[in-house]
Amino acid sequence: MSVRPYRDILRRQAKQIMVGTVPVGGDAPITVQTMTNTATSDPGATIDQIRRCEEAGADIIRVSCPDEASTAAMPEIVRAAAVPIVADIHFHYKRAIEAAEAGAACLRINPGNIGSAERVREVVKAAKDHGCSMRIGVNAGSLEKHLLEKYGEPCPEAMVESALEHARILEDNDFTEFKISVKASDVFLAAAAYQGLADACDYPLHIGVTEAGGLRGGTIKSSIGIGSLLWAGIGDTIRVSLSAAPEEEVKVGFELLKALNLRHRGVNVISCPSCARQQFDVIKTVEVLEERLSHITTPMTVSVIGCVVNGPGEARETDIGFTGGGKGTHQVYVAGLPDHRLKDENIVDHLVKLVEQKAAEIDSEIAASQDQPAAAE
Repeated sequence: MSVRPYRDILRRQAKQIMVGTVPVGGDAPITVQTMTNTATSDPGATIDQIRRCEEAGADIIRVSCPDEASTAAMPEIVRAAAVPIVADIHFHYKRAIEAAEAGAACLRINPGNIGSAERVREVVKAAKDHGCSMRIGVNAGSLEKHLLEKYGEPCPEAMVESALEHARILEDNDFTEFKISVKASDVFLAAAAYQGLADACDYPLHIGVTEAGGLRGGTIKSSIGIGSLLWAGIGDTIRVSLSAAPEEEVKVGFELLKALNLRHRGVNVISCPSCARQQFDVIKTVEVLEERLSHITTPMTVSVIGCVVNGPGEARETDIGFTGGGKGTHQVYVAGLPDHRLKDENIVDHLVKLVEQKAAEIDSEIAASQDQPAAAE
């Protein structure tokens, strides 16, 4: 009997679309998105927030366009952004056309909610003319009246039916460059809806638990909902919806992907919860260390363990390891091997220096390998 490696996740095979220069679906990496919460009509504040999200690693950023003042600011916002900008549109088809003309890479819109067939055709034409993709975004809290009457309440079947109805409208207009989301604030409802949609179509899926809550509670709900779907191979792009700064959504999204071995960015810190055996203040050390290493984008693992019970074993599997020892003298590991010992007073400074050196080495090796000419066939 063949056994699949336990870290392997077999992703659902979805068609691939482009959101600006970023591929979504197919064999492309799972992308991390967020959404600004500034007034889009204030381009300065919106661009500042976009910049912070970019620094956190966001691949795609969405902005809401509820009025003409917002779409009027879009050209400046798009020019300033280093990542594709998605325009969030509700109901008013003219905002969608204006956003496409302003350079939006994607329109988040439900075509069945913008009025007549002629209006849909106009939006599709604008998207085609300006190279926009689209996202059909179904929410349990705003399902169409006829579906609520049919099913009695928001349920997975109603959400999938809504998504496919909107998809057919675009397909009938010869437009298939879109992804779909079926979000709910209930983890079980969201997961079941995505599972049903994954079986019903091959479009790329934007997954998330909407209105998940604050930083702690929302992270937990999102980790359960998004994590279970990703584990099942469902999902091509993710957004963690938090009542928090949008850059926090990006950070949580990458931690989710790292935990599932789906994508790696920055330092993955492996640390113990600490106990009476600890030989240094593990909690404070890790808190400061994570903040000091937040600028590192090179994928790396660092273990920080308070004593020798699990420390050496964890260190064997990491790029840089640190294990507490007796009398204030601790062991530092490099590439899994004991390298040198260290006293209490400069733990964080020392580890930061080691990680930065190691990151530079890894980056140089990657650059060198990319510069080498391909082997002759």
